[in-house]
Amino acid sequence: MHRTYSMRQSRVPTASQIENPPPPLSTTKTNRWVGKGGIGHAFRKNTAGAFGPDLARKLAQLVKMEKNVMRSMEMVSKERMETAQQLSIWGENCDEDVSDITDKLGVLLYEVGELEDLFVDRYDQYRVTIKSIRNIEASVQPSRDRKQKITDEIAKLKYKDPASPRIVVLEQELVRAEAESLVAEAQLSNITREKLKAAFQYQFDALREHCEKVAIIAGYGKHLLDLIDDTPVTPGETRQAYDGYDASKAIIQDCEDALANWVQSKAVVKSSLSTRSRTLSQRHREAVSKARENGVDLSGQDQPMQGERDSWVAAEQHASYQNGVDDGEEVGSVEGELRGREDDREPITA
Repeated sequence: MHRTYSMRQSRVPTASQIENPPPPLSTTKTNRWVGKGGIGHAFRKNTAGAFGPDLARKLAQLVKMEKNVMRSMEMVSKERMETAQQLSIWGENCDEDVSDITDKLGVLLYEVGELEDLFVDRYDQYRVTIKSIRNIEASVQPSRDRKQKITDEIAKLKYKDPASPRIVVLEQELVRAEAESLVAEAQLSNITREKLKAAFQYQFDALREHCEKVAIIAGYGKHLLDLIDDTPVTPGETRQAYDGYDASKAIIQDCEDALANWVQSKAVVKSSLSTRSRTLSQRHREAVSKARENGVDLSGQDQPMQGERDSWVAAEQHASYQNGVDDGEEVGSVEGELRGREDDREPITA
C-alpha cells in the first residue's frame, strides 16, 4: 500500500503565497484563555456589548462574534484533518482499489483542512481591521460625552436661572467642545470608510482563494473516484486486479500543481456586473466626484437635540442680546462678554 505519499511533503511557497504572503497566526490560536466553544462563545458575545463606550459597543460585539466564528472554523479545520486520517485508516483493510483511493481521498481532505486553517489566519486580518474601527469609535466617545454634558448644563441653567453669567462661559466651552468633536467625528468618518473597505477586501480575497482551491480539490477528487470499478460482480466472480496506483498518484500530483500555481489574477470565477449595475455604479461615482469638487454641505451634520433641550437657544439669539461684538472679535473677549446686560455687571472672562 502507498501510505507514505502526501501532498504536503514539500512546503515550498505556492504562487499565491508568493504573490500575497500569508499573514501571521490568528489571535484565536495564540491568545486563548477561554474555552474553545460553548460557554466561551456565549461569554465573549454577551460581555462584549455590556462594557465600554456606548458608541463602540455594537462593533465590539461584532468583533467578539467574529472571534467565535474563527474558533468554530479552527475546530472544523482540525476535525476535517482528523476525519481525513480516519478515512485512510478505514480503507487499509478494504480491497486494493478502495484502499488506494480512500488513502488519496484522505490526502485531499487533509489538504482541505489545512486550507481552512490558513483561511482562519487570513480571516483574522479582516477581524483585526474591523477592530481598529472599534478602537477609534471608543476614542471619539469622550468628546461626544463632553459636548453633551455642557449642553445639558446650559439647558438646566436656562431653565433655572436664565440670567446666570455662567451661561456665557458654558456656551464658549460648548463652542470649543463642538470644534473638538467636529475633528473627531471627521476622523471617525474617514477611518471607518477606509478600514471597512480594507477589512472586507481581506475577507473576500480570502474567501475567493479558499473556495477556488477547495473547488480544485473537489474536481480532482472526482477524478480519483473514476478509478474505482463499481461494476457489480456475481458471487464467486473475481474482480479484475487493480492497477491504478500510478494514475491516482499522478492525479494527486496534478492537484498539487494546480494548487501551487493558483493566483488570484487567474481565478476562474469572475463576477461581472450587468449593464444596469455598471450604469448605476458609474452614476454614483460621478456624483461623489462632483460633490468633492463643489464641496460638502455640513449644515445638517450635527444631530438635533431632543427633549427639553429643544427649548434653549444660543446667547446671541436672546431678546436681551445686543450686537456689541465686531465680526472679527473673539467671542470670549471682555468687551463681547457684556452681552448687552446691565452696565454695572462685572465683566466675565472665559
